[in-house]
Amino acid sequence: MLLTVVTGVSLGLASQSAIQSESVDYWIVPEETGQSSLAVEVSGPQLGGVHGATTRLKADDRITYATPVQTHITQVAGEDGTREYILLIGVIPDGSGREVAGLSTAGLTPGDPYYANGRYNGTWTGDLVVSSGTAELLNGSTGSEFTVSEKGTSRTLTIANVSDGGVQSGAGTLPVGIVHLAELQAVSGSTGGDQAQQILVSTTDPSVKPKLSSLYPGTDVVTQTGFASRDISTSNLSLAIALAAFVTALVTGVLLVGTIMGLEILADRSTLALLGAIGYSDRSRALLILTETVIVTLIGGFVGVLLGAGGIAVVNYLSADLLGVESIALFDPLMFGYGLCVAVIIGLLAAPYPVWLSRRIEPVEGLEQ
Repeated sequence: MLLTVVTGVSLGLASQSAIQSESVDYWIVPEETGQSSLAVEVSGPQLGGVHGATTRLKADDRITYATPVQTHITQVAGEDGTREYILLIGVIPDGSGREVAGLSTAGLTPGDPYYANGRYNGTWTGDLVVSSGTAELLNGSTGSEFTVSEKGTSRTLTIANVSDGGVQSGAGTLPVGIVHLAELQAVSGSTGGDQAQQILVSTTDPSVKPKLSSLYPGTDVVTQTGFASRDISTSNLSLAIALAAFVTALVTGVLLVGTIMGLEILADRSTLALLGAIGYSDRSRALLILTETVIVTLIGGFVGVLLGAGGIAVVNYLSADLLGVESIALFDPLMFGYGLCVAVIIGLLAAPYPVWLSRRIEPVEGLEQ
């Protein structure tokens, strides 16, 4: 149960590491950052020339949508004196209102008007889509204007839409807003290399993946959907949690099963002595005890995963109720396979102790008890 719950939490942390939408099937990320935590994704290696790369991707009929994504934390100031730091996400909307980072892009002017012919001198829209929580934090609504001042320049952003949803992290809900990529590049000062941190690609054709892999050397192409197809995060936090859960479950399980089976052997010494007296060899009795131990751990593993699924539901309920964070842990049916494999390993490691005890039972002594 503990293994399932903690593994679910680590999966939850890992799966929230990239800006993603439900319609996106692949995203291209720099190899060094991978799917590290969102807090790390706002810096580190970036992709260059993303507008041109995205244009080439959109020319492929197999791809229905592609957009570079840049994240940048900045302080915005409202007309009423409100000053708050929010996470701005720069994308190129297509006018369909598709979701990115859990927020609808409806309200953003389609395309990237400020990036005119490769120069950042086009129309400044100032469009800003925020989550309802961010709007409340900023004390703003549709039409409210905010000022972003960085690197000696001051820009105006206007809330074009307030969308439900948002970005969840292990620490809570992030105040987030979506803007046009070029305008965020201008704010963050990354216009020189036309940079972004990842490229999201929506497609239903898996044959496009090799093309995505060759687009930028030294990058990873990561699929979003499915537990098995999702690359586990390289985040040290989620990996450490999963590894700690595995080691803890393994050590605790071996000690517990070994002790219980040892007591069981001592309680059944007369039966084992009888088996020896009627001709069962030590090897046959060892095989019998090994099989019994593995079956016990398999049953325990199956029940543990079921209880762990309930534990994950309880963790998500408590996190939503107490912390305002939804789905902090994830459950996937493949956890049954993972849990049963760990149970088999525990059974195999715990079996030598009861086998050793059974070999110490003398048939005559056992029958006299």
